Amino acid sequence: MVKTVSPSRAEPIAERVGLDPEDWEGLRAQGHQMLDDMIDHMRNLRDGPVWRPMCEAERRHLQGPPPVAAEPLEAVHQDFLRTVLPFAGGNAHPGFMGWVQGAGTPVGMLAEMLAAGLNGNCGGRDHAPIAVERQISDWVRHWFGLPQTAAGVFVTGASMANFIGVLAARTRALGPDVRRTGLAGSGKRLVAYTSKAAHACVRRAMEMSGIGAEALRAIDFDRDQRIDLAALRAAIAADRAAGLTPFLVVGNAGTVDVGAVDDLDALADIAAAHDMAFHVDGAYGALGVLSDLVAPKLKGLRRADTIAFDFHKWGQVPYDAGFIVARDGAVLRETFATPAAYLQRETRGLAAGDFWPCDYGPDLSRGFRALKTWFTLRVIGPPAIGESITRSCALARRLQTLVEAEPELELLAPAQLNIVCFRYRCAAPDPVNRRIVIELQEDGRVCPSLTEVDGQAAIRAALFNHRTTVEDLDALIAAALARGREAVALAGVG
Repeated sequence: MVKTVSPSRAEPIAERVGLDPEDWEGLRAQGHQMLDDMIDHMRNLRDGPVWRPMCEAERRHLQGPPPVAAEPLEAVHQDFLRTVLPFAGGNAHPGFMGWVQGAGTPVGMLAEMLAAGLNGNCGGRDHAPIAVERQISDWVRHWFGLPQTAAGVFVTGASMANFIGVLAARTRALGPDVRRTGLAGSGKRLVAYTSKAAHACVRRAMEMSGIGAEALRAIDFDRDQRIDLAALRAAIAADRAAGLTPFLVVGNAGTVDVGAVDDLDALADIAAAHDMAFHVDGAYGALGVLSDLVAPKLKGLRRADTIAFDFHKWGQVPYDAGFIVARDGAVLRETFATPAAYLQRETRGLAAGDFWPCDYGPDLSRGFRALKTWFTLRVIGPPAIGESITRSCALARRLQTLVEAEPELELLAPAQLNIVCFRYRCAAPDPVNRRIVIELQEDGRVCPSLTEVDGQAAIRAALFNHRTTVEDLDALIAAALARGREAVALAGVG
């Protein structure tokens, strides 16, 4: 028997309904001001430094206690302008050459605002944001030359996409029962293969998958940092002879240090010959299919079982907009789809729809990442994005020429795509070049990063910013020379 409560004895409910503002027109005016401020910021990026370290006062301010009461929107906005905006990471600035990060666009910013207004939960169900994501998946399938069976979903970034690629390969090798019985239930010891130049997230994916980092074979690479195919074949043969089960080979379409592209066609052949899954980490390089210059280097990409990439790198979509696409979407469903009473599917109503992204990846609560990508691709257009990719590679070749023309500088890796690694020549190159990079970042005119090439400290210029010009390259060379000479003089080394 259900017990009822009379209205007179029910708990009272506060009169105010919801958390919307009482003054909508005041919100509108402040919102316009906030939008104007961000458009001005993006328009005038070059007028400020790439990056500046946070002042101690601002740092202490952002370590303060939690709020105890509501504050006016205008006051919080002013706080943002004073303590957040001036100390951002700088990847939108044309002088940013540090890491593999896209610069974003005003169009993407506006679309992000629209997505936030919709507040769409894109785990599934029958609504337009799901259709937008599915449409982009179809566009990806077309660009990569994948069959009609292909399917993909947005994720945070290529780290998550590569993790999903490893899980999909595990399902392919052991069947969907691995989700229930675990790796021990299969009786097989899986091993995977990738280049020593691969991103660290591939190793981390093996760790998170439960297969373990020791099951990942890091294969030597050639002088261009492309995976050594003979060494790969030898490693596979040795593992088979030891009773292990090779299940996955990971190819690189643009390595993080120097931008190398593995021989994807040859890797596809090796994977097929040994019944292994072929996954491509194309975090930034895969979108090179939109560039007439880069597309030929990606021959074999269409043969991949899964491809991880980011729209927020060469695609210039605002963070974050990673993507995983599988040649056969069924393997993703077998890896992730989970029946639950609260996720019942219907043929009618909001719970209808034949594409629920939560069946293709680990997330049920998902934002509307697809909208800013949809706007960027439609308003800017794939041809313009492809031209921007081609231009970034041309800038890298120009920078390589500038480095080679300076006797004080040494090129450490050729510009295969849009990354150039070099160093200042001296008797103690590692500490000097590390100092050069830090001081260039603190100067704020240009911002390269530091990496290692063949064990040597390298100044890395990753040219992903569509706003970067030849003048920025000239500034990088001039500043590296000036700071190098100062560092050598201070260190007392020749």
